[in-house]
Formats: sequence, C-alpha cells, structure tokens
Amino acid sequence: MNAQEIQRAAVLGAGTMGHGIAQVLGMQGIRVQLFDVNADAVEAGIAKIAANLQKGVDRGKVTQEARDATTALITGETSMQGACEGVELVIEAAPEIMDLKRSIFEALGGDLGPEVLLATNTSSLPISDIASAAKHPERVVGMHFFNPVHIMKLLEVVRAEQSSEEAVACAMALGERIGKEPILVTDSPGFASSRLGVVIGLEAMRMFESGVASAEDIDKAMKLGYGFPMGPLELTDLVGLDVRLSIAEYLHSELGETFAPPRVLRDKVAAGELGKKSGKGFYDWTK
Repeated sequence: MNAQEIQRAAVLGAGTMGHGIAQVLGMQGIRVQLFDVNADAVEAGIAKIAANLQKGVDRGKVTQEARDATTALITGETSMQGACEGVELVIEAAPEIMDLKRSIFEALGGDLGPEVLLATNTSSLPISDIASAAKHPERVVGMHFFNPVHIMKLLEVVRAEQSSEEAVACAMALGERIGKEPILVTDSPGFASSRLGVVIGLEAMRMFESGVASAEDIDKAMKLGYGFPMGPLELTDLVGLDVRLSIAEYLHSELGETFAPPRVLRDKVAAGELGKKSGKGFYDWTK
C-alpha cells in the first residue's frame, strides 16, 4: 500500500464531493472511474469536472494540456464492481447516511487486493462504524475533503479504531501527492473540522434567527474581524442546509445541546431552501 504507486482509483458517488475528488485525483495522473447508480448523475459529474477545468484554463491556472489530460483520465461507470476493478484506491463519497455507507463497504467484499486503500469522505459519521462493515476494516480510513475540492487545501485524515498504520500513512501521503495539506485526527464525533465549523455556523443561525444582524453582516463580521475566507452562513449555503442539519442532528445526539439545530435551519430545509444547489438558503443564489 503505497500512495506513490496508486495509478487507478474508484470514486463512489458523482455528486458535489465525488466529482471534485475525481478531478483532483485525475489532475495528478490517476485514472479514475466515477461511479453512481444514476447515469444522469455520472454524466452531470463529468460535465462539472470539465467546466471546472475550463474555468481554470480561462483564469490561467490550468493549462489546456492539463485540462485535456485530466478529462481523458476520468470515465463514468454505473456498476460499482466495474468501477472498482483493478484499482488501488476506493473513495466513497455517498450521502451522509450511515446505512448507505455501511452497505457500500460491505458490498466491496473481499475481491479487492491487500494493497487497496479504502476511504470514506464522511464529514461527521463515525469511521469505525463504517469500517466494521468491511471485510478488511484495517484498510479503511476517513478522508474528509472540503468543498470545492479542487480549491480547498485541507484534507482531514481520520484514523478509525481498526485502521492500520500502513493505511493511515498511505492516506496522509496521498493527500500530499494530490496537493492537499492533510491533518490526522482520531475518530470522534465531528472530527476536528466539522465539530468546530458546525458550532460556529449554528450560532450564526441563532443570531440571524433572533434578529441580531443580517446574514450578510454576520458573515462580514467573521470575514473582516476574524479573517474567515467565507462567512458561516454563506458556507452553510455552499455545503447545503440539509447536509448541515444532518450533521448537527448527529452531533446533538452525541455531544449535547451546543449542537441543537436552530428552528430556522429546520424550517428552511423543510421548505426546500437548501442553499446554492436549490437557489435559495440564507442567500438568494438565483441572482
């Protein structure tokens, strides 16, 4: 299990995080099979990768040669078995549903060789519980990427109870290979980033809910006063209010009232105001 020897990878899930992960792997010369059960989702994911790369070309950050080489390395697949054939790396990027993630790792079975690193991109769910569904749990680690994946430098590598030292070292080295700055954390509710980020976001929502200030001014306070590159409410819109609610509910059950979801978050999710992906959240993205 060697990060420098990884030549083929499967990314399971073609959504926001999945296609971003596929892109950063492809940009480092790794051939990627992007899997989703929905063929339209696969097609949309590959189209978004192409659009991201073209933006990079337009801004002078990506060469046309790099764009063409990356797109040539990424193909779509609607069979998980087909996507995983011959790979040295599998990264699961399915929705934040424990039963779904466990079923994926259980389905991977024992067909993959001992050199294959298995990773989950969950932002808060316990890695040890996910790993326990795998035939080889010692090969499972958390690799928590951040949105947008092709821009954000942080990679949170999470050591599960079962993770071998070899698997952890491989994940850390892979993070460096693909241009990320990895940090290593122990499996615990919310890890480091989600636990800190969510509590700030939830307090910003409570301030908005009680009329302390507008969403724009709350975000401006954190950007100008504390150097945040993006305000907590704008970030919530980017991540997805439904995703934030799911994480908050889990952390609330594990860590207590600090993480209780505010009413405004529940109401917006119930109304379909999920943030940028739906056109409206704490901001109006249709404009």
